[in-house]
Amino acid sequence: MIKLHTKYMSSVIASKKIKKKDVSRWGILDFKKLNKNSFLINDVIEKPSIKNAPSNYAIIGRYILSKEIFKILQNQKPSQNGEIHITDAIKTLINKKEKFIGHVFSGKYLDCGTMSGYINSSIRVSKL
Repeated sequence: MIKLHTKYMSSVIASKKIKKKDVSRWGILDFKKLNKNSFLINDVIEKPSIKNAPSNYAIIGRYILSKEIFKILQNQKPSQNGEIHITDAIKTLINKKEKFIGHVFSGKYLDCGTMSGYINSSIRVSKL
């Protein structure tokens, strides 16, 4: 991710390919492919329906972001569910023409977004 940040002088977001049926659990990327594992992000959609998901590449919470994101987050209004989503701030910066590169994460990813994922992650970490 650091190499991409340096090469493109841009923000970088880690992602992973997920099952289409699971897109409503994630922030999903709309993009133009640059190479096998990297792409230029056109948009981010927080928890879209299957029908409205532009891809099945999910944001997994690993970022290299410009300091401008903090100014956006300070003024960010909560979404319909009352949360402030970083994807909304990222979308604002994309709309301001800030460049965002997505990269398919190659490390081990542990999903703690569901109770079973959290338990499985805890078990795996306890064995380290």
